[in-house]
Amino acid sequence: MVFEKIKKAFSMSGGKDGDEYIEIDLTKEEKDNKVMVKLFTLKQYEDINEVLNALREGYTITVVEIKTLKQKDPIELKRAISKLKKTTDALEGTIAGFGENLVIATPSFAKIQKVEKPKPEPKDKYEDY
Repeated sequence: MVFEKIKKAFSMSGGKDGDEYIEIDLTKEEKDNKVMVKLFTLKQYEDINEVLNALREGYTITVVEIKTLKQKDPIELKRAISKLKKTTDALEGTIAGFGENLVIATPSFAKIQKVEKPKPEPKDKYEDY
């Protein structure tokens, strides 16, 4: 009985037989268009590839904890951050450091508001005389 009401509601012809059907493509993959924030930890240089792949998907904001690699190998950390920056720039995204141990990178749909520190005004060199 309930099925019949649903069938009538979705019937395209509105006729008494309801011979027309709605075709549904079950092979079509639906993507969830929600923004994802993922936390990554860089323990070695190769871990940056997982971060880059997440950014390339287009719906992921990455939060990267760099403390472990920073203590282990600062040169590899510099290479990883450079690679992350190049990829973020290519995706027209934003990258910023938060504190000493976090780096956040976003794709183009999100922007990080960077607060610039005020530069100290240069003192007049003759002021103290």
